[in-house]
Amino acid sequence: MKKLSMDELNRLSVEEFKESDKFPYVLVLDDIRSMNNIGSVFRTSDAFKVEKVYLCGITATPPHREIQKTALGADETVAWEHVEDVLQLVKNLQSEGYTVAAVEQVENSVSLLDFQPEANKKYAFVFGNEVFGVNQSVVEQSDFCLEIPQYGTKHSLNISVTAGVVSWDFVSKVLGRM
Repeated sequence: MKKLSMDELNRLSVEEFKESDKFPYVLVLDDIRSMNNIGSVFRTSDAFKVEKVYLCGITATPPHREIQKTALGADETVAWEHVEDVLQLVKNLQSEGYTVAAVEQVENSVSLLDFQPEANKKYAFVFGNEVFGVNQSVVEQSDFCLEIPQYGTKHSLNISVTAGVVSWDFVSKVLGRM
């Protein structure tokens, strides 16, 4: 086996990516402190063709050297918007027809193993602060809460890892229906 060259990977150009159809989901980052996490989420969002990333509260915005370090240019391909009030954003997304899922460990959460995205529905996945998680008011406003099963001793995953797992799971399930 040989590693594929960049040409052999046949990736989209920036222009082709921006014009391409995206999967029916957005990511909402609320009060994310680490710019490396933000950059990693941008890179994941490019890989799994998210419609948009919302950066809320204290979450830093591009352009910034620390975001660019892990985004590797994805902050220039993925659509994004800064919104101060995450709760109002969630309400607005719901009024636009998005089903909102807070990614959080709560009573009666839906296991990612059991989550089946409905055809012709748009989803918004909310990821919270590295220490405090998703704000309780957002948890209460969300249509449901999604939880990634974990089997070790730690009670949580890094936010960028969580966004990657959720994005991959969503896209793979959407593609599986095609």
